Amino acid sequence: MTRFQFQIAATDGAARTGTIQMQRGEIRTPAFMPVGTAATVKAMKPESVRATGADIILGNTYHLMLRPGAERVAKLGGLHKFMNWQRPILTDSGGYQVMSLSELTKVTDQGVSFRSHLDGSRHMLSPERSIEVQRLLGSDIVMQFDELVRPDVPPKKQREAMDRSIRWARRSRDEFDRGGEHAERSAIFGIQQGVLDMALRKESADALVDIGFDGYAVGGLAVGEGQEAMLGCLDFAPGQLPADKPRYLMGVGKPDDIVEAVRRGIDMFDCVLPTRSGRTGQAFTADGPINIRNARFAEDQEPLDPDCSCPTCTTYSRAYVHHLVRSGEILGAMLMTEHNLWFYQQMMKGLRDAIAEARFTAHASAFLDRYLRGRKGA
Repeated sequence: MTRFQFQIAATDGAARTGTIQMQRGEIRTPAFMPVGTAATVKAMKPESVRATGADIILGNTYHLMLRPGAERVAKLGGLHKFMNWQRPILTDSGGYQVMSLSELTKVTDQGVSFRSHLDGSRHMLSPERSIEVQRLLGSDIVMQFDELVRPDVPPKKQREAMDRSIRWARRSRDEFDRGGEHAERSAIFGIQQGVLDMALRKESADALVDIGFDGYAVGGLAVGEGQEAMLGCLDFAPGQLPADKPRYLMGVGKPDDIVEAVRRGIDMFDCVLPTRSGRTGQAFTADGPINIRNARFAEDQEPLDPDCSCPTCTTYSRAYVHHLVRSGEILGAMLMTEHNLWFYQQMMKGLRDAIAEARFTAHASAFLDRYLRGRKGA
């Protein structure tokens, strides 16, 4: 059976559409991966996530190693069996959460020493331990362990973090290759770092290609630099990575961010936005996001998005969902999340179809004009 194969079916400018073949199924690209942080996409059953059109989900190494524990998940048959998701799972390396959630973090070449945000217990996450945890979980796409820094740190720190990430990439690759049966059926991606600096990112990309990975992520973005700076980086970063490998933009994002990133050659995305927003009352629609908690929806009998064919929109009114969300009912979060994930997957299908039919520019312009005009009026 195929371990990992990426095929580009069509291009339109820098935008690409294709498939990733893996043993647990096909991933259509450009792909959006719902985030299943703690072995669940919040407020959704796994079969409902699949029904939205998702081919792959993301699991979080940091959270799962702390609770319920990677060894426990392995003992119970692996993450796929544990959460009843039989399609591909990508696991992040845990590096972002270690830097953003943990207290008393200490970074050395060995790895990152940190205190758990749950109970204050001490842990060490190294490239080897990160890959081991992902192996225990049974990940299909493993991410190398890397060091993330914000764009406002001094240039010296940016250089140090990029250099360390390259050393950790080599160690991550070596540990992955020691994984026996797991390495024979799974894939590993490297992560390009270098903040917003073109030269640093080129150096990072060249070193990662020299090591050799199945795919490559553009890391270190969507951490406060703003859309203009992010897109400026994406004007050059994807082109520094191999054209015949998948390119994954980590932690992005808003619908307009995704469209613009696809325009620049990105193939894979993940973000908590559609699920988190669903739980806080924000619905994404073709005419921009709406806050369903707003009083103007109290007697609105239209669906969340008149253009949407998801089960929420074909069954329930804005007025009902407004009532549920304002009342704090669990069903409100479920319906909102289902709709948002459906919207994202339909957006990705629209992008794939437009690239395949060589009409991406017109499609992207029409989508963004309508979405951004609605967002401004929200």
